[in-house]
Amino acid sequence: MSRETSLVPAAAPPDATAESGSNAPAGAGDAAAVSPWRSVVRSAGARALVIPVSALLGVINTRVIIDNFGGAAYAQYGLLVAVAALLPFTDLGMSAAIMNATSGSERPSRDEHVRRVLITSIRVLVGSGAVLLVAVFLVSGLGLWPMFMGDGLLPGSGPRAAASCLAVIALTLPIAFGQRVLTGLGKNHVTVLLNGLQTPIVLLVVVLMVRLDLGDGSYVAVVAYLATMALSLAATLVAARLIRPAIGAAVRAVPKIRTVPGAKVLDVAWPMLILMTVLPIVNQSDRLVLSHVSDTANLATYNLAAQMYVPVWAVTTAGGIALWPIFARARARGHRTRQSPLALAAGFAAAAAAVCLGISLLAPWLSRLASGGRIDVPVSVLAAFSALMVSQAANYPLGMYMTDAAGLRSQAFRVVAMMPVSLGLSLMLGARYGAVGPVIGSATGVFFFEVVGNWIYVRRRLAPGV
Repeated sequence: MSRETSLVPAAAPPDATAESGSNAPAGAGDAAAVSPWRSVVRSAGARALVIPVSALLGVINTRVIIDNFGGAAYAQYGLLVAVAALLPFTDLGMSAAIMNATSGSERPSRDEHVRRVLITSIRVLVGSGAVLLVAVFLVSGLGLWPMFMGDGLLPGSGPRAAASCLAVIALTLPIAFGQRVLTGLGKNHVTVLLNGLQTPIVLLVVVLMVRLDLGDGSYVAVVAYLATMALSLAATLVAARLIRPAIGAAVRAVPKIRTVPGAKVLDVAWPMLILMTVLPIVNQSDRLVLSHVSDTANLATYNLAAQMYVPVWAVTTAGGIALWPIFARARARGHRTRQSPLALAAGFAAAAAAVCLGISLLAPWLSRLASGGRIDVPVSVLAAFSALMVSQAANYPLGMYMTDAAGLRSQAFRVVAMMPVSLGLSLMLGARYGAVGPVIGSATGVFFFEVVGNWIYVRRRLAPGV
């Protein structure tokens, strides 16, 4: 369901009608009433406004890191910022429960089921963060970071930087659920705009590090995670205000385990957990594969190419996630969706193909600008990334339609079958062909196991009488 993201997968349906702090329904009803395409355009449009600035600042950030700290520091930066995408399973599937409960409610601010789902989710996220912190201390104490991260870490400071990144991720877990609430409310464009501040924050701090001669660039990735933590907290505070007093009441009830029960979330949480565990291994492990089977030159090439295509995935994610509350709301009302997910998938794929073509044509100029001519991205890598982005885009509407318990289970079984095929191809082709190998492996798995498999499932669900 997701790849180069944030989080996530995470992103926005139409605006909610509730006034901040009121007791009115927080926009759940609007999600079903607005055309899917209109909702997609609103959400993707917010992301499109952010992307040009973020992309330009990202290129500048890359240039600053390479020029002042070197290619090895940039390679480590790319490796460490990708770690979060390998750990969305620490959410333990709570995102699905939160979004389904919020988007399916007529009055989420006062809905007892929504409150109980939030209570359970926060408790689980606190426990997950604590377990991750313990794991960080154990790995650090045993000196195992080089074994896990490969040769991409800088000698000396690299393991400490990796430990710091994971520690910040653990501390962010219990406070990041607000983004999921905003998605369910049709307010994810707020999250998009907030997350758009991350790149400017990171660049500002990196420039200050250079000007003040602070360090060798080992901890730039830590700065990125700290910025994400602050922005996640901001999103949760916004969500708390929108559905006041639901989140505040849930937070206060979290410690009262014996007296305040939570809600049933396992039916959607376990398949979502499988998806969030397996998909990152399949789709987000490319850098780790290259770090183990290739060299830093290929890792740097992959980092630069991935950075060029991140905007495609970012817009796809922002537009695609807007469909989740629309489909969930339609299910809650017992209605069919206003537009077929199959048509939406075809439209997403066509749009992604057009954008990828433009990026591929500009790639030689972008690579020279970003790396100062130090890194050249081959045509084969550009073609492979384009194929991957188009496949991911086509799959997004299908995956968002399949977010009930049965649909999530179906997706979970297929991605488990996909993992050995995709990862095996990535390892084999990465060792032989370098940067392009893992991209081919990921694209092959996504197309055959996700796009084709989900397309067949959705067609059967849409058949008359089903």
